[in-house]
Amino acid sequence: MAKVIMVQGTMSNAGKSLIAAGLCRIFKQDGYRVAPFKSQNMALNSFITEEGLEMGRAQVMQAEAAGIRPLVCMNPILLKPTNHTGSQVIVNGEVLGNMSAKDYFAYKTQLIPDIKKAFRKLEEMADIIVIEGAGSPAEINLRENDIVNMGMAEMVDAPVLLAGDIDRGGVFAQLLGTLSLLTEEEKSRVKGLLINKFRGDKSILDPGIEILEEKGKVPVVGVIPYMDLSIEDEDSLTERFEKKEADWIDIAVIRYPRISNFTDFHVFEQMKGVSVRYVTSVSELQHPDLIFLPGSKNTMGDLKWMRQNGLEAAIKKMAELVPVCGICGGYQMLGNVIADPYEVEEGGTISGIGLLPLETILEQEKTRCQIKGTIGTQKGIFQSLSGKEFTGYEIHMGKTRYRDGTECKETMISDEKAQVYGSYVHGIFDQGSIAAEVVEALAIKKGITLEDLEFSDYQQFKETQYDKLADTLRIYLDMEAIYGMLREAKLED
Repeated sequence: MAKVIMVQGTMSNAGKSLIAAGLCRIFKQDGYRVAPFKSQNMALNSFITEEGLEMGRAQVMQAEAAGIRPLVCMNPILLKPTNHTGSQVIVNGEVLGNMSAKDYFAYKTQLIPDIKKAFRKLEEMADIIVIEGAGSPAEINLRENDIVNMGMAEMVDAPVLLAGDIDRGGVFAQLLGTLSLLTEEEKSRVKGLLINKFRGDKSILDPGIEILEEKGKVPVVGVIPYMDLSIEDEDSLTERFEKKEADWIDIAVIRYPRISNFTDFHVFEQMKGVSVRYVTSVSELQHPDLIFLPGSKNTMGDLKWMRQNGLEAAIKKMAELVPVCGICGGYQMLGNVIADPYEVEEGGTISGIGLLPLETILEQEKTRCQIKGTIGTQKGIFQSLSGKEFTGYEIHMGKTRYRDGTECKETMISDEKAQVYGSYVHGIFDQGSIAAEVVEALAIKKGITLEDLEFSDYQQFKETQYDKLADTLRIYLDMEAIYGMLREAKLED
């Protein structure tokens, strides 16, 4: 039987994902087979496994930290918001359908057998399973039929670490308030409290910790400092969206309301002299060296949003001087037409931006696959990408074709002026020197030279970040106490 421990938080973005990843790394370093698990994830950043199944990228990141390949059983339920009140529901990596929040709330207990089956698969391969909760266990309106926080903890009899975010202020109220809203049985599962993202002298915090432990009757087993790490974070609350300063090479990513898989651009953030800014208006766009149109969970809706706020017109004008690159949904937007005959998104047909000679028909079946190969011949500013090996994955609704009806199967396509590019491949910039080649081409065009541009191995860079995370947690967590909390899972039929 695998041993389990669960990380829950007082709110979204309290640091659950990173703490869970750090524990995965520590247990791996200590010689255990470890695997992450999150019964239900709500995210627009998703990943396709080797089996062609879809899962949340948070558990992919945690699997990387654990040193194992990502499996869909680590995240059996994925909710991808399509609007303010509904989501696409993905179960065991495949689309179940679209549901309103109310309908899903009534339906979700029917997925408990899927959660248990996925968990059992992990038990067969792991000594320790690190479970992540979602949001907060104190959301008492969602307590009934809970399958991701205390309901999940009860399902496998997991001890719980409860993390609060001191950087936002009110951490003592967060932790005590959460404990006070739990039932006695739920509170008994909380074996340790964590104060996360602390800046300053811990001795100033100690009097508050004493009162917290006295009132909460739960020990504080870690005060974790604010860490400067480059690791994927929760997509809805990422601090990446707040960066607005331009560097020598300035990359602008259009941040639509339903932006997805912006992890495609993380590799550029690691390069010295390169800025990645997420922009939502023409005034924020300014004068970038490269514009990316990222993936979208609602391509037609997000294109209409750009059309209404003027970003579409600005991008069309700037494309005469600045390279524009669309990935997945952004690639579809760059064409002439997007048709939705099956009402996959909004139905009907709309004109695209018109920068690539293509049209897209949205289809009912989702394309999901990993892909690798070499980039075909490219012209213009990014011609050095020709013949470069890549790996990545495709995840999209619909097929894109030329005007004569021939399906477009190229890895990357460009317009006649070789200034506008498009691709369905997520992660295409992550391998080898592809990202560095892009930045170097932009630097040459700008007439500047960037030092230390070579970014040899993005995957190796991520490994160093996981080690840094684990090293920090070892210092600031009571790992002896945490090892003492590990409990054998008791999953019943």
